[in-house]
Amino acid sequence: MSTEQIYSSVCNVITDRFISDKMGKNGGTLIHLDVGAGQGQLIARLKDRFNIKSYACDYHADRFSVGDVEILDVNLNRDPLPYPENHFDVVTCSEVVEHLDNYRRLISEIYKVTKKDGLVVITTPNVVNLKSRIKNLWSGFPDLFGPLPVKRNEFYSCDGHISQVPFFYLAQALYEQNFEEIDLNTDKIQKSSVAILFFLYPFLYFGWRRFLWRETYRYKTIDDNNSKIVLKNFSKEILLGRTIVVSARKRKPS
Repeated sequence: MSTEQIYSSVCNVITDRFISDKMGKNGGTLIHLDVGAGQGQLIARLKDRFNIKSYACDYHADRFSVGDVEILDVNLNRDPLPYPENHFDVVTCSEVVEHLDNYRRLISEIYKVTKKDGLVVITTPNVVNLKSRIKNLWSGFPDLFGPLPVKRNEFYSCDGHISQVPFFYLAQALYEQNFEEIDLNTDKIQKSSVAILFFLYPFLYFGWRRFLWRETYRYKTIDDNNSKIVLKNFSKEILLGRTIVVSARKRKPS
């Protein structure tokens, strides 16, 4: 479930990576799709900040409350996105992929409907921040994940968090679909993770260096193609951030 800080972070990424680059120069209208739009809070905030025409889809379209935006009822686990190919300047997907059986399928669908040079912004809980790692150590569940209910349909709530999607695997999936220029941000730095870092930094640092050496030279799982996103796992955003905000551009034509 998204928060005001997540919405603000998404808006800032769109401003930094798209509006400043492109739309600010020609004053055009931004064509936008919000995948898994919920009640429409993100769209409402985007409308306050940008010259934008938004579309929305969600598994629970009846919850949507932005009156002048078309909302389509789409099962994101099964249905294709019902929009033309190469249509949207920006596609957002906030706090959705953790609710899906197959988030890679959705990324493939998002690629189809995004324009060349378009931007995609995806957010999901940061399951590998330090607070989450400690919780996982004693409970077997990362932060914002836990024992799931059975035979219930609340896919929009935290009870529906069924897929842990760490940054590396989300970034790797975006690269596999030919997105490029992948960037990482976070909605907030967690004070609890900062405290853990203060006490554990020497162990984390030497463990991280050992991991890099073994994976690079012994097992050869790290190379020039993936090293950039592997190294992000020791970044401030990953170690301390609550939510990952991942953005990428569609550079290659379909």
